[in-house]
Amino acid sequence: MTDQGMPERRRPGRLGVGIVGAGRVGAVLGSALRATGHAVVGASGISEASRERIEMLLPGVPVLEVEEVVRRAELVLLAVPDDALPGLVSGLAEVGAWQGGQIVVHTSGRYGAGVLDPARALGAIPLAIHPAMTFSGTSLDLSRLEGTTFAVTGPAPVQPIGQALVVELGGEPVVVEEEARGLYHAALAHGANHLVVLVAQAAQALEAAGVEQPGRVLAPLLSAALDGATRSADAGGGAGPGAISALTGPVSRGDVGTVAEHLEVLRALAVTSAQESAPHVAATDVPASYRELSRGATSRALAAGHIDARQAQELLDVLEEGQ
Repeated sequence: MTDQGMPERRRPGRLGVGIVGAGRVGAVLGSALRATGHAVVGASGISEASRERIEMLLPGVPVLEVEEVVRRAELVLLAVPDDALPGLVSGLAEVGAWQGGQIVVHTSGRYGAGVLDPARALGAIPLAIHPAMTFSGTSLDLSRLEGTTFAVTGPAPVQPIGQALVVELGGEPVVVEEEARGLYHAALAHGANHLVVLVAQAAQALEAAGVEQPGRVLAPLLSAALDGATRSADAGGGAGPGAISALTGPVSRGDVGTVAEHLEVLRALAVTSAQESAPHVAATDVPASYRELSRGATSRALAAGHIDARQAQELLDVLEEGQ
């Protein structure tokens, strides 16, 4: 539709898309859908940053109130924070905004299609499509969509619609069942978010060791480790050790003395940083992280046959000391 609400000319099979929440994800996906021939008929954005994204990634698209975006759209893309999603969907249902036959897609990793039940009750087609990628909210993200996995959740008869949308975006659709969405999202958050925490901790320790550019030191090492682990995760096929087969370092060798020394120097770093730094930059969390992840590495290395039971017990004993 045009700014006046009149239908605009589109290629057959193309939809009028409304973006509710022009954050990093919504604006990028809207731009990607537009590039495939769909028409973005409106976008909502409250913050200045959202309005700037609309201007940069969706030039010419009118900034509208949420209800008006929904009224104009044949496909509504809800790209709002997880906690805001249930209230938004039910609130729009209460005012009768959802329309029969309208496709309603949300991008939350946490929720499946069930959160869209208030829209479904009014005849809308509910789908959850979550890209397993981090977004910067810039045009750089558009090329990164190519080959990105999208989790698709929805009633079986409409799953092909979600899969087709993902393919249009250049992604790879993977069906995730409704009851598995929480576990799916926890896995992604644990992997991606905590990887960032690990990099921050490792970089802080390198800086304390006198390395001026810790990122440059870590990049090739972590890139190689990540590549090896993700390749091994797929190669395992659920029957072998999987990602842990790429494990290297002292735990994989049963090198108890090295692990003990690591704990000693990391505890010293924590004490020193707490005395010299502001609380938010102290390294007090590093020893506990190292210890807990080393425990996990020990149990998995034992199961994979990297170390024997005696080595595993010695590692666990030293990890238990000094807590």
